[in-house]
Amino acid sequence: MTFAVPEGTAYAMLFTVLVSFTILGVVAADFIPVPSWLSCCVTSALPTFKTKGAIPTGTSATGKMARRVTLHTGGGADFFLAARNSSNARSIALSFFATGMGAWVVYGSTEMGANPDLSWLGVLGYSSASAFPAVVVCIIGPRIRRMTGEQAFCSSDYGLARYGRVMQLAIAIISVFYMFIYIVSELTAISNIYALMVGKSTWDGANIAYTTGIAVSLAVFTWFYTSLAGLPASITTDKFQGVLMFCLVFIVLIAACAKEENQITKEEFAVASNWTVDGLTAAVTLVIAILSAEMFNQATWQRVWAAESVPAMRKGFLWGSFLVFLLMMFFGIMGMISYANDPGAFDSFEKFYYLSFFELLVPLANFWHVVVLIVVTALAASSVDSLQTAIAAVFSSDFVRISNRKGRSAQDWKVRLITRIVLILINIPAVIMSSKRYDVISLFLVADLVCATAVLPVYLGLMTKDWGFIAAPTELGAFLGIIGGIGTVLVIGALYNFTEAVNPITGETIATGPFSYFWLTNSYQCALCGVETMVTFIVTPLMAGFFCLFFSKLDVMIRGDRARQPIFKIGENDVAGQYILDSEGSSDADSQAIKDDSAGPDAVVDASENGQGAEAFQDEEVAKIDEE
Repeated sequence: MTFAVPEGTAYAMLFTVLVSFTILGVVAADFIPVPSWLSCCVTSALPTFKTKGAIPTGTSATGKMARRVTLHTGGGADFFLAARNSSNARSIALSFFATGMGAWVVYGSTEMGANPDLSWLGVLGYSSASAFPAVVVCIIGPRIRRMTGEQAFCSSDYGLARYGRVMQLAIAIISVFYMFIYIVSELTAISNIYALMVGKSTWDGANIAYTTGIAVSLAVFTWFYTSLAGLPASITTDKFQGVLMFCLVFIVLIAACAKEENQITKEEFAVASNWTVDGLTAAVTLVIAILSAEMFNQATWQRVWAAESVPAMRKGFLWGSFLVFLLMMFFGIMGMISYANDPGAFDSFEKFYYLSFFELLVPLANFWHVVVLIVVTALAASSVDSLQTAIAAVFSSDFVRISNRKGRSAQDWKVRLITRIVLILINIPAVIMSSKRYDVISLFLVADLVCATAVLPVYLGLMTKDWGFIAAPTELGAFLGIIGGIGTVLVIGALYNFTEAVNPITGETIATGPFSYFWLTNSYQCALCGVETMVTFIVTPLMAGFFCLFFSKLDVMIRGDRARQPIFKIGENDVAGQYILDSEGSSDADSQAIKDDSAGPDAVVDASENGQGAEAFQDEEVAKIDEE
């Protein structure tokens, strides 16, 4: 398989796409004025009420004449990090779709489909696993919004409100680790794709300078426009990137159906499409692994608070989930077609499963290869910019709350400066790691297993009252549950006599020692295959959840009511553990009422001015309009 896109052309396409998205980001921040008829296409914020009073950040209403809220018209740092209450269902759907479908999609389900030992069940598992987290968010997202008082930026703030500072820190560390690995995977994928399309070997160390240059370019441009315009820029570009994904599908359809070289018979396709036990184990692993990881993807959680309402959030995530499922299924079937077209070459490793998508592109003219580069660049940018803004929100949310409470909106520039510094510190090691050219799926698998150790201890926190003998999780119990999950992985590795992680294809030693089991190099078929890997992903979250409830019960028995409070607070005004928890249980309404009472009238005013409590404030403004 050889491609011959000129290097100059490849660079031209790379910078054209990245500059275009940078311009979109600048427009989203309202640094460049656009005509009113065009603003609906290039801004993530919907219109807000046109009133004489203050406008809550990002609020909107249907059928009302209004003006936009931007970073310059009352948005501030809160809007920069949360785009709070600004996006309708369509924006949320396209944003979730584009954010989740990065450059890795050309490797993911196509590898499952091209492997006859995995085939249909592998593809169905990958597609369902990629779509299912959005369904879960639809179910628990509204409750988490209520528990955080509509003032959160990401799920680590839920951990702060429900548990306390220790769990906030634990969630933040796990989330940043997962998102960092995600960024590394995206930079690795886009670098390898560019090298492949210009005819450079990704295995040759002499080409590291070229692939690193691609990664640096993507990281720098996305850093620039996200640090300038924040989440609104990410959601804005996601709209365009979602549409570009369908262009990629159209290209593959041309390659698979119009070219005689890619056409296969029904009998040939039957060879590639199988229902196997190996496919089932991979499917089970994928569903648990991806669901666990996506619960810590703050790029997804940011869109929970960016949605203009709960119905819009639910509808957007459901549509986004449906689009993700269809697209993953499409790529998986394309992998099957690629294998069916030349099974002997795949079986003898002359061709590789993970490159099966590109085998379908070989018969196309060079023009189409250039188009593929454009679209894949957009896909990588959509994921990286969303992950960058999400990491920034994890680190900056407390600074925004402090500024809002003290009325120091003029210090928004400090929040943005912190954001830019944090993103630089994240991007530099991510680029360095991408130059190591780790297997993309293997990287994800490490992060997935780490997330599996914590997913139940964190989200069992939605249980806010005791169920008979079972105590509602305490902060100490949840934290020890995570430790128990990590210990479970180490015990499983010891039971399997696992002492070092070795790449089953190259024979390279990746890591040694007990923690090397996190690489899960249990099967030569694929990183996700093998009964051992499936058992690990089933047992780990279940044991972590058990330890969480077990230690929580012990905590309550030993420390009494004190166990239901945060382990520690930072000052009298710390919002840690603001969601009230006791053995009788507390409603979300009671918790919010007590928080509002303790905040006092000044805090309510500050909340309105800074975009907090937007829904209540918006109702008041509607009433004023009706009276007038």
